[in-house]
Amino acid sequence: MSQSYWETRYQTLDTPWEKGAPSPGLVGFLASNRDLTGDTVCVPGGGTGHDAGEWAKAGFRVYGYDLAPSAVQLSRERALANGWQAEFRVADFLRDEPPFQFDWLFEHTLFCAIQPDQRDAYVRAACRWLKPGGHYLAVNYLIPDTDGPPFGTTRDEIWQRFSPHFELIREWVPCSYPNRTGQERMFLWKMF
Repeated sequence: MSQSYWETRYQTLDTPWEKGAPSPGLVGFLASNRDLTGDTVCVPGGGTGHDAGEWAKAGFRVYGYDLAPSAVQLSRERALANGWQAEFRVADFLRDEPPFQFDWLFEHTLFCAIQPDQRDAYVRAACRWLKPGGHYLAVNYLIPDTDGPPFGTTRDEIWQRFSPHFELIREWVPCSYPNRTGQERMFLWKMF
């Protein structure tokens, strides 16, 4: 999907993924893991900044990226209103070079929002944006849909794509938004 596609969705308020709160899985993860190493976090496809804000509240230097300028503006406004130490920029995670490599990469259903034929580019981008030994934390939406976004994926596909580049530390079924209960799975990976 193009930048104009996502910008139009934000401008017309056609954003059913916008829940008005951070990912419940992320909230639970940060609450139960207060001794995480590293200090920089990249949140690609971060929408209106809720997840970036949760990382900022946990004390990380956070950088949120999105294709849609309207989403980035809303994120900046939200950060200012809440006093979050977070930066937000328009960027194409799949194609752009990172400003530097991050300790953490967090995504909440970005993998399912892109065209399935772009998933190899997604894995390459994750490797490019993370430091060697960095952590990739993802909330994946395991649904069968083929007419997305969101586009379906499976645990097997995720394993096949990421395991050549990352060590799987842990996976679990997280707390989710009510309409996604049982359909999300969190993966914590460490880059080789």
